[in-house]
Amino acid sequence: MNTTILSNNLIKKLVLSFLAILLLAGIGYTVATIYLSNNYFYETTQRLHANLAQDLIDEKFVDQNPIDSTGVVNKALFGDIMHDMMAVNRAIEVYLLDLEGHVQYSVVLDHNAPETNQKKVSLTPVKEFIASEGKGYILGDDPKNIEKKQVFSAAKFKKGSQEGYIYIILAGEEYLNTRELLFGSYALKLGIGTSLVTLLFAAILGILSVWYLTKNLRELVYAAKRFQQGDLKYRIKDAEKSDLAGVTTTYNEMAETILNDMEKIRSLERLRGELIANISHDLRTPVAIIQGYIETLQMKDTVLTIEQRAEYLKIINSSGDRLSKLITQLFEYSKLEANQIEPQKEPFLISELANDIHRNYQVLAEQKNIELNLEMNTGVPLVFADIALVERAIQNLMDNALKFTPENGVVTVKIVPHPATVEIIIKDSGPGIQQENQALIFERYRQTKTGEQKGGDGLGLAIVKKIMELHNSRIKVLSKPNEGTAFSFSLPVYNIT
Repeated sequence: MNTTILSNNLIKKLVLSFLAILLLAGIGYTVATIYLSNNYFYETTQRLHANLAQDLIDEKFVDQNPIDSTGVVNKALFGDIMHDMMAVNRAIEVYLLDLEGHVQYSVVLDHNAPETNQKKVSLTPVKEFIASEGKGYILGDDPKNIEKKQVFSAAKFKKGSQEGYIYIILAGEEYLNTRELLFGSYALKLGIGTSLVTLLFAAILGILSVWYLTKNLRELVYAAKRFQQGDLKYRIKDAEKSDLAGVTTTYNEMAETILNDMEKIRSLERLRGELIANISHDLRTPVAIIQGYIETLQMKDTVLTIEQRAEYLKIINSSGDRLSKLITQLFEYSKLEANQIEPQKEPFLISELANDIHRNYQVLAEQKNIELNLEMNTGVPLVFADIALVERAIQNLMDNALKFTPENGVVTVKIVPHPATVEIIIKDSGPGIQQENQALIFERYRQTKTGEQKGGDGLGLAIVKKIMELHNSRIKVLSKPNEGTAFSFSLPVYNIT
């Protein structure tokens, strides 16, 4: 999929999501505003008229009794009260309650109806209101509809032997019906207006915000597109300072890793070409020698002396051995290069292995008139490694040392214990290695002592390096021209605990 289309689709989704969130926020704001406005109106109304019931008692019940001694309600008094109240505020409804909350009288009720005499107001909010002196926001029962709760003012009176409560609904039914009708229209207009304004500003703000917030994302998409088109060195600038620092820095690291891997692949391809060329050359030489001497034996079989025949066969055998060794090393190195060899580590005595190798190479050293020494102290600790791979590494180093040590020279094997490791050193008295060549001797077919190969295939030291890598160790070289060469590596001491 085109990265531009992907980016545009993502921006569209972000914009739509942002608009949806803001629209829902606008609706929620409208609903919350209406709800809080209602509560604000009721609480304000109750606070403003909190002392209304008490004021009514103090003013109207001084000279007149709301209930006479026979228990009959003074309807004329309540008619005057209701007339005065409605002249000021038509929303107010006044009720006379007994001490149990039963409605004794109200102008707004039809007392001829049987259900009117059964109306009862809960006194719990009334007593709570009186105790707080009208400072709290408290809702009480609406005598016209007990299921509804309304703001009210209340006060207790005692006149003669009569006691009760004056209970005033501050927002009566008629007022509430009118208010709800008007408020519904207002709420609709407010909701539509708020939604439209919210959408307008949300659209502008959403587009600008998403465009700004996706700046780094667009830069990432652009970088990926440049990389796809072949600009492998393009990187996101100041990636660690980006809003998407985790992603942009990861992209830069990924691009760098890919570039490095591609360079390694190119290098491997070059080395593979060199390897094939060198293998072809090294294989061709012993094969040509064997083939040539066999043809000579066939063509001159009748004229060759016994000594010549023996010499030719010796050369053929030597070339066969060299060919076999080369094929073995190639096979061994290819397995190490492909990580097909897993070291089987175990504790063993490196001193015993060194003694065995010294004994095995003694004959070959004597044939070349080379002095072969083994230097180690008693009590060398156990090491933890793959004994077969370590033996192979030491053998390659020994072959290398004997190959380049001249007659009457000296090859020394040293075993040096350290607190956590045991160091193995193979030193020869050969011509040494020039400084500029020391960095190349562990590469395939680059092994050299004096700048030229000496009957070697260039894989011995490369195999040693791979074996050491499998043991998390490193092969070191210390050499100067005409002063010999020393190779060393270390193996970890086996800790019994």
